[in-house]
Amino acid sequence: MNRLVRVVGLLSGLIAAFGAVRSASAHPAPFSFVDIRIQSTTLQFEAVVHAFDVAYELGIQPPDRVMNPGGLGTRGARLAELLRERLRVTVDGDLLGIESWSDPELLPERQAVSLRARVQLERGPGVVDVSATLFPYDQAHQTFLNFYDEGELTSQAILGGDDTSFEYFVGSRQGTVAVIEKFVPQGFRHILIGPDHLLFLVGLLLLGGSVRRLLLVVTAFTVAHSVTLALAVLGFVSPPGNVVEPIIALSIVYVGADNLLVRTGRDMRVWIALVFGLIHGFGFASVLREMGLPSGALGWSLFSFNLGVEIGQVAIAVVVASALIALRRRSEAVGRWVAVVGSIVVIAVGTFWFVQRVFFAGGIA
Repeated sequence: MNRLVRVVGLLSGLIAAFGAVRSASAHPAPFSFVDIRIQSTTLQFEAVVHAFDVAYELGIQPPDRVMNPGGLGTRGARLAELLRERLRVTVDGDLLGIESWSDPELLPERQAVSLRARVQLERGPGVVDVSATLFPYDQAHQTFLNFYDEGELTSQAILGGDDTSFEYFVGSRQGTVAVIEKFVPQGFRHILIGPDHLLFLVGLLLLGGSVRRLLLVVTAFTVAHSVTLALAVLGFVSPPGNVVEPIIALSIVYVGADNLLVRTGRDMRVWIALVFGLIHGFGFASVLREMGLPSGALGWSLFSFNLGVEIGQVAIAVVVASALIALRRRSEAVGRWVAVVGSIVVIAVGTFWFVQRVFFAGGIA
């Protein structure tokens, strides 16, 4: 029994000693703060870094010496140099050289050190991109970004781990132009490289028809997916992707089957585009969420992305419809044959995607 007590006591002592070592070596606050204040053509920066990180980088022991008056000695310049190396700011695509960091200022109440800088620009910025890995020795270290636009806190972000950069669109005319320039091409690109949305649209056009009819079909699809895209991005409704993606595949199958069955019946393509466009909108939303929407320019980013998608859809509709019209003018029989074969291909591809997304990609369950 005494031996058992001694063993337990020894283990308890080892655990306590290990905990003491961990407490002594643990990082007390693995955070840094960077405030960026945008005022017309002026950018002001303040970096607040913890004394522990400063001590490690500058080789000061014990770390508490950092907070003593004169504790940094002549090493303050080295701290400013580290900020110049590890805090990279890009304004409208151009790397901003922040050379004039102030001397370190002690913040005893926060156990931290503050440095400030100010940069004058030739014109108002549109987009400010911040990349920071301030203390790479500490894998858990995080940098909190605060953006102040004309004196108001408008956006916050956390950099750490795999997230080492953040893009901020300024709430000005230049910022709005920057949002449009980024998201219109993204929307255009997505409709061109998104094979499911593209095949759905082509399937709707295979039967041809008047310019007015085809325009109505494309417009119905645009209006429908714009509604659900906005609802999903704004967080009002967000169905899981493993449900949305198989339904999108089924919508493609349905379009192809409807083309084969319609014959001389009523043309329902506008309604098909409207109903299934609602589902496709959730697919577009997943792309936008992955891109990371600017919280301060949510409306403009949604509008710009949709505009890009619409431009892409119109371009596709014009090319496909023109080709089909030209083909039917030369031979009505060949035009009908292309519509039938094309619809069968649409059904086959849609079916393949449905099976793939349900049984091989963690789909509906």
